[in-house]
Amino acid sequence: MENAAPVWPERTAELLEAVRARSPLVQCITNTVVQNVTANVLLALGASAAMVDVPTEAGPFARVADALLVNTGTPHAEPRVASVEAATAAVEHGTPWVLDPVAVGSLPVRTALARDLLAIGPTVLRGNASEVLALLGASAGGRGVDSTAGTDDARAAAVDAAGRLVGAVAVSGPVDLVAGSGAPGWSGTVVRVANGSELLTRITGGGCALGAVIAAFTAVSPEDPGAAAVAGTLVHTVAAELAAADAGGPGTFQPLFLDRLTSLTPEDVLRVARVTEERAA
Repeated sequence: MENAAPVWPERTAELLEAVRARSPLVQCITNTVVQNVTANVLLALGASAAMVDVPTEAGPFARVADALLVNTGTPHAEPRVASVEAATAAVEHGTPWVLDPVAVGSLPVRTALARDLLAIGPTVLRGNASEVLALLGASAGGRGVDSTAGTDDARAAAVDAAGRLVGAVAVSGPVDLVAGSGAPGWSGTVVRVANGSELLTRITGGGCALGAVIAAFTAVSPEDPGAAAVAGTLVHTVAAELAAADAGGPGTFQPLFLDRLTSLTPEDVLRVARVTEERAA
């Protein structure tokens, strides 16, 4: 049974102010297609990005960064080594980190890498339904970066993994789904975020940048990765929804999205958010 969940917009508004006050440094080991977009989204949010993806540098940097994003979109040899090095160092040092297993399933190199990274213990796992299902061993994956499954298809796997393999699971789709664990309020709870715009799927890096946004929120809510995942998802999708209202298409949407991330207020979040929660059982 679903219920309106006013606590989540309020918590998101608080965490948005915390991100802007702290301006967390997010180390991004991400795919080469989206590096510029990811960096610009983090800057627009009020965080900052460092693309430190070289072995022998990645591990030490993960110890000084406020959060880490590992995205498997273009798993070339050096970034693969750097990903494992950085994730291991992050866990050892207590740096929260997000795993975004882009296009896992049918592609063997990234799938093996993502499973190695999952075993290290991400703070948050973020992906579309096909990616989440493939990584958790429940399907063969989607069509490249595109999901062939809906968020409800991944619901049971996400709930099972949250707290057992990862701190929280964020499944992206027309209505996003977050399963969390550990913190008060998460026992048996699934949160759905119904904000967003189809235009996010019409620009390069719309989903990949969400992983970085969630990473920024984990920096200010490391004790509650589920809240960080909800807040990052909600801020990202509310900004997209507001930008889409003024956009003529994907070409105008992208700069408007960055502008909306920059100008987004806690009051905007409270006014526009469409969030529900339900029992996981």
